[in-house]
Amino acid sequence: MELHFEAYGQGKPLIILHGLLGSMDNFRSVSLTLSAHFKVFGLDLRNHGRSPHSPDMDYSLMAQDVQSFIERQSIREICVLGHSMGGKVAMQLALLYPESVSKLIVADIAPHSYPPRHRKILEGMVSLDLGHFQSRKEIEAALAPAVPNLATRQFLLKNAVRDGSGPFHWRIGLQEIIRNYPRLTQAITSGRSFDKQALFIRGQSSDYLLEDDMVSIRTLFPRARLTTIPGAGHLVHTENLAAFLNAIQDFLQEP
Repeated sequence: MELHFEAYGQGKPLIILHGLLGSMDNFRSVSLTLSAHFKVFGLDLRNHGRSPHSPDMDYSLMAQDVQSFIERQSIREICVLGHSMGGKVAMQLALLYPESVSKLIVADIAPHSYPPRHRKILEGMVSLDLGHFQSRKEIEAALAPAVPNLATRQFLLKNAVRDGSGPFHWRIGLQEIIRNYPRLTQAITSGRSFDKQALFIRGQSSDYLLEDDMVSIRTLFPRARLTTIPGAGHLVHTENLAAFLNAIQDFLQEP
Protein backbone atom coordinates (compact mmCIF):
# COMPACT_ATOMS: atom_id res chain seq x y z
CA MET A 1 0.00 0.00 0.00
CA GLU A 2 1.34 3.43 -0.95
CA LEU A 3 0.89 5.78 2.01
CA HIS A 4 0.23 9.49 1.70
CA PHE A 5 3.03 11.61 3.17
CA GLU A 6 4.55 15.05 3.47
CA ALA A 7 8.26 15.79 3.78
CA TYR A 8 10.03 18.68 5.49
CA GLY A 9 13.64 19.82 5.82
CA GLN A 10 16.96 18.15 5.10
CA GLY A 11 19.26 15.82 6.97
CA LYS A 12 19.03 12.35 8.49
CA PRO A 13 15.59 10.81 7.81
CA LEU A 14 12.95 10.79 10.56
CA ILE A 15 9.55 9.16 10.08
CA ILE A 16 6.63 10.24 12.30
CA LEU A 17 3.59 7.99 12.79
CA HIS A 18 0.32 9.24 14.30
CA GLY A 19 -2.16 7.52 16.60
CA LEU A 20 -5.57 5.94 16.15
CA LEU A 21 -8.14 8.22 14.43
CA GLY A 22 -5.40 10.80 13.83
CA SER A 23 -3.27 11.80 10.87
CA MET A 24 0.09 13.35 10.11
CA ASP A 25 -1.60 16.75 10.51
CA ASN A 26 -1.60 16.18 14.29
CA PHE A 27 2.21 16.29 14.26
CA ARG A 28 2.79 19.17 11.87
CA SER A 29 4.22 21.44 14.60
CA VAL A 30 6.56 18.64 15.70
CA SER A 31 7.56 17.92 12.09
CA LEU A 32 8.29 21.54 11.27
CA THR A 33 10.40 22.05 14.38
CA LEU A 34 12.43 18.88 13.86
CA SER A 35 12.87 19.66 10.15
CA ALA A 36 15.52 22.21 11.15
CA HIS A 37 17.89 19.26 11.64
CA PHE A 38 16.20 16.27 9.97
CA LYS A 39 14.45 15.25 6.78
CA VAL A 40 11.06 14.60 8.36
CA PHE A 41 8.47 12.36 6.72
CA GLY A 42 4.95 12.61 8.16
CA LEU A 43 2.90 9.57 7.12
CA ASP A 44 -0.80 8.82 7.13
CA LEU A 45 -1.24 5.17 8.11
CA ARG A 46 -3.71 2.96 6.22
CA ASN A 47 -7.37 3.87 6.78
CA HIS A 48 -6.27 7.25 8.14
CA GLY A 49 -5.82 10.73 6.73
CA ARG A 50 -5.36 10.74 2.96
CA SER A 51 -3.95 7.22 2.72
CA PRO A 52 -5.92 4.42 1.03
CA HIS A 53 -8.52 2.38 2.88
CA SER A 54 -8.05 -1.34 3.33
CA PRO A 55 -10.31 -4.11 4.70
CA ASP A 56 -7.31 -5.56 6.56
CA MET A 57 -5.42 -3.76 9.30
CA ASP A 58 -2.96 -4.95 11.92
CA TYR A 59 0.48 -3.96 13.15
CA SER A 60 2.42 -6.27 10.85
CA LEU A 61 0.58 -4.95 7.81
CA MET A 62 1.08 -1.33 8.86
CA ALA A 63 4.76 -1.97 9.51
CA GLN A 64 5.02 -3.47 6.03
CA ASP A 65 3.39 -0.31 4.63
CA VAL A 66 6.06 1.83 6.29
CA GLN A 67 8.86 -0.48 5.13
CA SER A 68 7.54 -0.24 1.56
CA PHE A 69 7.57 3.54 1.90
CA ILE A 70 11.19 3.41 3.10
CA GLU A 71 12.17 1.30 0.09
CA ARG A 72 10.35 3.57 -2.39
CA GLN A 73 12.07 6.62 -0.93
CA SER A 74 15.48 4.86 -0.95
CA ILE A 75 16.23 6.06 2.58
CA ARG A 76 18.40 4.21 5.09
CA GLU A 77 19.21 4.28 8.80
CA ILE A 78 16.05 6.12 9.70
CA CYS A 79 14.83 7.30 13.06
CA VAL A 80 11.18 6.49 13.76
CA LEU A 81 8.82 8.31 16.12
CA GLY A 82 5.37 6.86 16.75
CA HIS A 83 2.59 7.95 19.10
CA SER A 84 0.02 5.54 20.56
CA MET A 85 -1.11 3.25 17.69
CA GLY A 86 1.72 4.72 15.63
CA GLY A 87 4.08 3.78 18.44
CA LYS A 88 3.03 0.16 18.13
CA VAL A 89 3.56 0.35 14.37
CA ALA A 90 7.02 1.81 15.02
CA MET A 91 7.84 -1.01 17.45
CA GLN A 92 6.66 -3.64 14.97
CA LEU A 93 8.70 -2.02 12.20
CA ALA A 94 11.86 -2.05 14.33
CA LEU A 95 11.34 -5.70 15.24
CA LEU A 96 10.52 -6.86 11.70
CA TYR A 97 12.99 -4.67 9.84
CA PRO A 98 15.80 -3.76 12.28
CA GLU A 99 18.15 -3.02 9.40
CA SER A 100 15.94 -0.04 8.44
CA VAL A 101 15.73 1.62 11.86
CA SER A 102 18.66 3.29 13.59
CA LYS A 103 16.75 4.78 16.56
CA LEU A 104 13.25 4.22 17.89
CA ILE A 105 11.04 6.69 19.79
CA VAL A 106 7.71 5.51 21.20
CA ALA A 107 5.31 8.05 22.68
CA ASP A 108 2.93 6.91 25.43
CA ILE A 109 2.23 3.31 24.51
CA ALA A 110 3.61 -0.09 25.56
CA PRO A 111 3.86 -3.26 23.45
CA HIS A 112 1.31 -5.13 25.58
CA SER A 113 -2.41 -5.58 24.82
CA TYR A 114 -4.96 -2.96 25.89
CA PRO A 115 -8.66 -3.05 26.74
CA PRO A 116 -10.96 -1.73 23.98
CA ARG A 117 -11.10 1.77 25.45
CA HIS A 118 -11.98 3.40 22.09
CA ARG A 119 -15.07 1.24 21.52
CA LYS A 120 -17.58 3.86 22.68
CA ILE A 121 -15.92 6.58 20.60
CA LEU A 122 -16.02 4.40 17.48
CA GLU A 123 -19.65 3.50 18.09
CA GLY A 124 -20.52 7.17 18.55
CA MET A 125 -18.80 8.13 15.30
CA VAL A 126 -20.35 5.39 13.19
CA SER A 127 -23.83 6.13 14.57
CA LEU A 128 -23.83 9.57 12.93
CA ASP A 129 -25.01 10.07 9.37
CA LEU A 130 -22.76 13.01 8.54
CA GLY A 131 -24.67 13.78 5.37
CA HIS A 132 -27.51 15.21 7.47
CA PHE A 133 -25.35 17.83 9.19
CA GLN A 134 -24.80 21.35 7.94
CA SER A 135 -21.88 22.37 10.16
CA ARG A 136 -19.08 20.99 12.30
CA LYS A 137 -20.75 22.54 15.32
CA GLU A 138 -23.78 20.31 14.76
CA ILE A 139 -21.57 17.22 14.44
CA GLU A 140 -19.72 18.15 17.61
CA ALA A 141 -22.98 18.46 19.55
CA ALA A 142 -24.22 15.11 18.22
CA LEU A 143 -20.99 13.42 19.32
CA ALA A 144 -21.17 14.79 22.86
CA PRO A 145 -23.16 11.90 24.44
CA ALA A 146 -20.60 9.33 23.28
CA VAL A 147 -17.56 11.61 23.59
CA PRO A 148 -18.05 13.99 26.56
CA ASN A 149 -14.53 15.45 26.39
CA LEU A 150 -14.49 18.55 24.19
CA ALA A 151 -10.83 18.25 23.21
CA THR A 152 -11.39 14.67 22.07
CA ARG A 153 -14.43 15.68 20.02
CA GLN A 154 -12.45 18.45 18.34
CA PHE A 155 -9.68 15.96 17.58
CA LEU A 156 -12.18 13.55 16.01
CA LEU A 157 -13.83 16.29 13.97
CA LYS A 158 -10.63 16.72 11.98
CA ASN A 159 -11.76 13.54 10.23
CA ALA A 160 -15.08 15.08 9.14
CA VAL A 161 -14.57 16.61 5.69
CA ARG A 162 -16.64 17.75 2.76
CA ASP A 163 -15.81 18.04 -0.93
CA GLY A 164 -16.62 21.58 -1.97
CA SER A 165 -20.23 22.27 -1.05
CA GLY A 166 -21.06 18.57 -0.79
CA PRO A 167 -22.13 16.73 2.36
CA PHE A 168 -19.83 15.91 5.26
CA HIS A 169 -18.27 12.45 5.40
CA TRP A 170 -15.62 10.66 7.45
CA ARG A 171 -12.28 10.82 5.64
CA ILE A 172 -10.92 7.84 7.58
CA GLY A 173 -11.86 4.24 6.86
CA LEU A 174 -14.15 4.13 9.88
CA GLN A 175 -15.87 0.84 9.06
CA GLU A 176 -12.51 -0.79 8.33
CA ILE A 177 -11.06 0.47 11.62
CA ILE A 178 -14.06 -0.80 13.59
CA ARG A 179 -13.88 -4.20 11.91
CA ASN A 180 -10.18 -4.54 12.73
CA TYR A 181 -10.24 -2.80 16.11
CA PRO A 182 -9.80 -6.05 18.14
CA ARG A 183 -6.51 -6.58 16.28
CA LEU A 184 -5.37 -3.07 17.18
CA THR A 185 -5.74 -3.76 20.90
CA GLN A 186 -3.41 -6.76 20.73
CA ALA A 187 0.18 -6.94 21.91
CA ILE A 188 3.26 -6.59 19.75
CA THR A 189 5.05 -9.91 19.49
CA SER A 190 8.35 -10.97 18.00
CA GLY A 191 10.77 -13.82 18.08
CA ARG A 192 13.68 -11.41 18.36
CA SER A 193 14.58 -8.16 20.05
CA PHE A 194 15.60 -4.73 18.74
CA ASP A 195 19.07 -4.11 20.10
CA LYS A 196 19.52 -0.46 19.11
CA GLN A 197 18.69 2.65 21.13
CA ALA A 198 15.03 3.19 22.01
CA LEU A 199 13.35 6.01 23.90
CA PHE A 200 9.91 5.57 25.46
CA ILE A 201 8.14 8.81 26.40
CA ARG A 202 5.18 8.87 28.77
CA GLY A 203 2.85 11.60 29.90
CA GLN A 204 3.02 12.07 33.66
CA SER A 205 -0.76 11.71 34.11
CA SER A 206 -1.28 9.05 31.44
CA ASP A 207 -2.19 5.44 32.20
CA TYR A 208 -1.18 4.16 28.75
CA LEU A 209 2.51 3.79 29.62
CA LEU A 210 3.67 3.23 33.19
CA GLU A 211 7.13 2.98 34.72
CA ASP A 212 6.43 -0.66 35.58
CA ASP A 213 5.97 -1.42 31.87
CA MET A 214 9.70 -0.97 31.30
CA VAL A 215 10.36 -4.47 32.64
CA SER A 216 8.40 -6.09 29.81
CA ILE A 217 9.47 -3.46 27.27
CA ARG A 218 13.13 -4.36 27.78
CA THR A 219 12.46 -7.98 26.80
CA LEU A 220 11.87 -6.68 23.26
CA PHE A 221 13.91 -3.46 23.45
CA PRO A 222 16.81 -4.15 25.83
CA ARG A 223 18.38 -0.69 25.34
CA ALA A 224 15.12 1.15 26.01
CA ARG A 225 14.92 3.99 28.48
CA LEU A 226 12.00 6.03 29.78
CA THR A 227 11.38 9.76 29.93
CA THR A 228 8.33 11.24 31.67
CA ILE A 229 6.84 14.51 30.39
CA PRO A 230 5.46 16.63 33.27
CA GLY A 231 2.05 18.24 32.97
CA ALA A 232 0.98 15.94 30.13
CA GLY A 233 -1.36 13.04 29.61
CA HIS A 234 -1.65 10.72 26.62
CA LEU A 235 -1.39 13.56 24.09
CA VAL A 236 2.14 14.39 25.17
CA HIS A 237 2.94 16.18 21.91
CA THR A 238 0.21 18.77 22.46
CA GLU A 239 -0.01 19.01 26.25
CA ASN A 240 3.68 19.83 26.77
CA LEU A 241 5.14 20.35 23.32
CA ALA A 242 8.35 22.04 24.51
CA ALA A 243 9.35 19.21 26.86
CA PHE A 244 8.35 16.60 24.28
CA LEU A 245 10.55 18.21 21.62
CA ASN A 246 13.46 18.61 24.04
CA ALA A 247 13.35 14.91 24.93
CA ILE A 248 13.31 13.91 21.26
CA GLN A 249 16.06 16.29 20.19
CA ASP A 250 18.35 15.28 23.06
CA PHE A 251 17.88 11.60 22.19
CA LEU A 252 18.38 12.02 18.46
CA GLN A 253 21.52 14.11 18.90
CA GLU A 254 23.24 11.41 20.95
CA PRO A 255 25.84 9.34 19.05
